[in-house]
Amino acid sequence: MDTILNFNTIKEYNAFNDQETLHPLISVVNLDKAAPRKFQKFRYAFYTIFFKKVKCGDLRYGLSNYDYEEGTLIFLAPGQVIGQNKDEFYQPQGTALVFHPDLIAGTSLGKHIHDYHFFSYAVNEALHLSEQEKKIILDCFSKIEYELQHPIDKHSKQLIVSNLELFLNYCIRFYDRQFITRDNSNKGILERFERVLNHYFLSDKPQNIGLPSVAWCAEELNLSANYFGDLIKKETGVSAQEYVHSKVIEVAKLRMTDTNKSISEIAYDLGFKYPQHFTRFFKQRIGVAPNEYRAAYNAGKS
Repeated sequence: MDTILNFNTIKEYNAFNDQETLHPLISVVNLDKAAPRKFQKFRYAFYTIFFKKVKCGDLRYGLSNYDYEEGTLIFLAPGQVIGQNKDEFYQPQGTALVFHPDLIAGTSLGKHIHDYHFFSYAVNEALHLSEQEKKIILDCFSKIEYELQHPIDKHSKQLIVSNLELFLNYCIRFYDRQFITRDNSNKGILERFERVLNHYFLSDKPQNIGLPSVAWCAEELNLSANYFGDLIKKETGVSAQEYVHSKVIEVAKLRMTDTNKSISEIAYDLGFKYPQHFTRFFKQRIGVAPNEYRAAYNAGKS
């Protein structure tokens, strides 16, 4: 059976990496100085960010291997598991920035930490940095390290958290850039998303499992729900949920041109549990009820 090494505190993780603990709730860990170790699975009870400076394949998320390019950031939320169990040793490399949720509790960053969706991205949706971006990231790390080495005073926590927030905000900007620079790849995902929805509504899935959820669509495209949602928002200007809803309306309008089916039958075929839910959904988006839309369409034909 696979074993998982759990790190519940920053101190435990520092000790594992032969690193001094300068602050109980945050650390910048130089992994190059850690001892060689066996491949295994790890779980962290705190936010973990890996900065990989060299190409290596020592991390594994879920069932997908990923070879990290030079200058890559990987983000893990508390409780996530990473790694693989293998009877081989490797030398960890790069830098890890780790911070406990207690560090940001009650701060502005703590209130908005869930807005940083990349903590829920899969590892193969990592952030790949340009040379200039790497310099900025390393500068942020350096500022945090400076504060950790500085004698604690009344400014310490605010400066540490402020620099951490600055780092995370730069990561949002760099992810936005990555979404743009990988535009061709993104368009391919958008086309596949459209095909997934088309096939969905041509199958019996709506009657069996209801309307397609964003999480289901993301899984079909082998993406995490948050990464997929952010990508669709950047590419189309609307949320993935809104995109799905627009597709439901598009299919509904097309099916209402067939007068052999009642509005209730169409509602069930689309995945609505109750026809009145479909009526309310349709009217909210189109401004008229389905039967009114059908009547106007038929009147226009005559």
